[in-house]
Amino acid sequence: MTLAADLATRFEQALDTRPETLREAAQDFGHIVSAPPLAVLRPPSVAGIRDLLEFAGPRGIPVSVRGGGHSMYGQGQAGGGIVLDMRGLNRVGPVADDQVTVQAGASWREVLAATLPHGRTPPVLTDYLGAGVGGVLSAGGLGGAGHRHGLVADQVLELEVVTGAGEHRVCSPGRDAELFHAVLAGLGQCAVIVSATLRLAPAPTRIRRYCLYYAGLTPYLADQRRLAEEQRFRYLEGQARPDGEHGWRYMIEAVAPHDGSCPPDDAALLDGLGHDPAARETEDLGYDEFVHRVDTDEEVLRETGEWVYPHPWLNLLLPHDSAEHVVGAVLADPAFRDLRDTGLVLLYPLLSGRLRAPLFSRPAGEVLYLFALLRTAPPGSPETVAAMVAANRAAYELARSRGAVAYPVNALPMSEADWRDHYGGRGPAFAAAKRRYDPHRVLARGHGLRL
Repeated sequence: MTLAADLATRFEQALDTRPETLREAAQDFGHIVSAPPLAVLRPPSVAGIRDLLEFAGPRGIPVSVRGGGHSMYGQGQAGGGIVLDMRGLNRVGPVADDQVTVQAGASWREVLAATLPHGRTPPVLTDYLGAGVGGVLSAGGLGGAGHRHGLVADQVLELEVVTGAGEHRVCSPGRDAELFHAVLAGLGQCAVIVSATLRLAPAPTRIRRYCLYYAGLTPYLADQRRLAEEQRFRYLEGQARPDGEHGWRYMIEAVAPHDGSCPPDDAALLDGLGHDPAARETEDLGYDEFVHRVDTDEEVLRETGEWVYPHPWLNLLLPHDSAEHVVGAVLADPAFRDLRDTGLVLLYPLLSGRLRAPLFSRPAGEVLYLFALLRTAPPGSPETVAAMVAANRAAYELARSRGAVAYPVNALPMSEADWRDHYGGRGPAFAAAKRRYDPHRVLARGHGLRL
């Protein structure tokens, strides 16, 4: 019996080998790398995941996990293997006062749809709510509340997983902690997340959103650091925006919650900051409207077709001491000039002490910055895309020489030496966990990570 026939016999209706399904699974949001799988499996339950990994492991068949499909560089693809399409496992709830259990195939949009009617929200959210729960937890998850509460993954109380060896396990900080910490921010190397129990916090009724503008990078970074350390705001992000033909200006986006009857004290919140007061923008929004603000952008990009253009994105974590040098050099680089027309540059602070997942790599020092270069390439232009990926590599090398690390969700080829550098002293323990939980090394090969 051939492998394909054996798969069809074992998994029957859950297995999909239609050409259109394989084409979809061979793509991702990055639209740069394409690796067609042998088949796509839509598991109806955890038993289907367990059975697949028990089957695939001894045969050395690559297995990847796909939820929202928002990887950049083939990380969720399984060339010649099996893609686990988790979107059918998307149950959310029931919602308790301080926690909710969510299946990995749910989107964060679906999580909020269940929790907000109860006046609850995850303490940290990614800006894009269409991302899948399992994928974000595997990467770590960054968001505007990270300076207060850490990673999205740091809000997990318990995980239900299937290891690469096909073992169905429940783990938490107090139960099978080694596996728990190997899964969160572990890039899917050791186990498939089936569900996660998440910590919840009270959701504000309304928020006040401040946009504070700076002509120079130095005062911008100083105020971002100050606001992160003083914890003035619930949410703190920021951007670099084009200013004229060659210049840049910088915008802090800061959010304070309120209930409508007692608005925030603007003077106290903005006291001592070096922004241009004449350019300041302030608006009051419902919390639900604020957290869904990116939905409109997605609708526009889908209508124009840009959603399916190549996205050679790069996300770096910069130490405070070298952030100004790296940001200035990259934004002045002609290879990134297209950011002025079709891109978005995020630049906002995090506090290392709040980022608790052991496998989440971060630079030295207490204050660091996410520097995200979110670019779109024209369709049908592989030479342009290749040049943009090469520019990512050059920016990564520059940043790494100044103590930075990558947030590893990028359009960026990583060598074995790069990964060793990325994990540093934690690499041997991670490699041991990989051998223990995925002994056949079939999981998450799309990352190019070799442990």
